[in-house]
Amino acid sequence: MSDNAALTRHKAQANEPIAEASYTHSAPQAPVYSHAERKAKHALWRGRIGITLYLVLLLMPIYWLINMSFKTNTEILGGLSFFPHDFTLENYAKIFGDPTWYMGYVNSIIYVSMNMVISLLVALPAAYAFSRYKFVGDKHMFFWLLSNRMAPPAVFLLPFFQLYSSVGLFDTHIAVALAHCLFNVPLAVWILEGFMSGVPREIDETAYIDGYSFPKFFVRIFLPLIRSGIGVTAFFCFMFSWVELLLARTLTSVEAKPIGAIMTRTVSASGMDWGLLAAAGVLTIVPGILVIYFVRNHVAKGFALGRV
Repeated sequence: MSDNAALTRHKAQANEPIAEASYTHSAPQAPVYSHAERKAKHALWRGRIGITLYLVLLLMPIYWLINMSFKTNTEILGGLSFFPHDFTLENYAKIFGDPTWYMGYVNSIIYVSMNMVISLLVALPAAYAFSRYKFVGDKHMFFWLLSNRMAPPAVFLLPFFQLYSSVGLFDTHIAVALAHCLFNVPLAVWILEGFMSGVPREIDETAYIDGYSFPKFFVRIFLPLIRSGIGVTAFFCFMFSWVELLLARTLTSVEAKPIGAIMTRTVSASGMDWGLLAAAGVLTIVPGILVIYFVRNHVAKGFALGRV
């Protein structure tokens, strides 16, 4: 029995280092990163933090505008709060219940749509000519078109006002649309010319050989090839015409007054109606969001191709 006990203890002592060694070997080890990997990891985290801060700073004014639109003036002036304590839809009810307010949005949408259509109809053939033909003074004419874009709208305010008052176009939607064309058409020609230059000339020659007339070729073959450029151009035309206020406010008075001019009505003898102004601002952002949503793929493709 003693021999068996001694043998058992000997086996146990012999197995102890092996068990300890196996336990030590199975323990997880911390990953070892090189200096370049640690540097890249830190750069990634700094980038994430920077993007997060940028998004917060970008979205904070929009959130604050929405927050104010659901408050009363008393709560807005009473102090700083991140959430409305007395939630109300009274500000939106005033806008949709007053024809003066909601017709401002209708007027803005009308002349912005007219401007987009006119700008595209004028810019498409002009951009095709600049991209396909070389003629004397083409570069100078192209630069002259872009130079109109460099001048502020206030420069053309007085000529437009006197001209439209003389021909009876004052306080009409077409007056604002035509005035905005002075700035949008050069931009549209510049953008479309870049997209059209990327289409091979062989497509034009092949279409002529196949018996296509120019209008038929332009509408059925050429325009689908540059639909991304048309989407990008429509987006930029909308963006300028929707936010421009100086010409739109000066060339209208009652019938075609835009929402930007009507928003100044919130100032009264009792003070500024902050809640109503915030609600009007929120509704003004909505059309821009819808346009961006529908043309987002075209805009992204335009930036990817380097045409914008």
